[in-house]
Amino acid sequence: MKTVAIIAHNGKKAEMVQFLNNHKEALQAKNITLIATGTTGAKTESAGFEVEKLLSGPLGGDAQIASRIAEGKVDMVIFFRDPLDKHPHEPDIFMLMRLCDVHDIPLATNPASARLLMQAF
Repeated sequence: MKTVAIIAHNGKKAEMVQFLNNHKEALQAKNITLIATGTTGAKTESAGFEVEKLLSGPLGGDAQIASRIAEGKVDMVIFFRDPLDKHPHEPDIFMLMRLCDVHDIPLATNPASARLLMQAF
């Protein structure tokens, strides 16, 4: 069983749900477990997906996912970032991305890279 962490900034949440809907069969066929930051998880759940919801990103959800990466409990991260907006929890975001690099975890930050990772998964 593989675990994929999903995170989306506010302006990208609908895009994340659309991405997951487009890949629903692959996610089910590959028995992928989803974990998500709070609001992204709630939107994902509302779309009919099973997801373990952690805290909202600004309240520590990014750090919770980073912790799971460090523990070897995450196989891939899909993080639809909004590069044109300011985020008060930037240090947590950078920590999460850095831990993906440190632990060699595939990280997609936009739909194009996420599609490629899903194909390779």
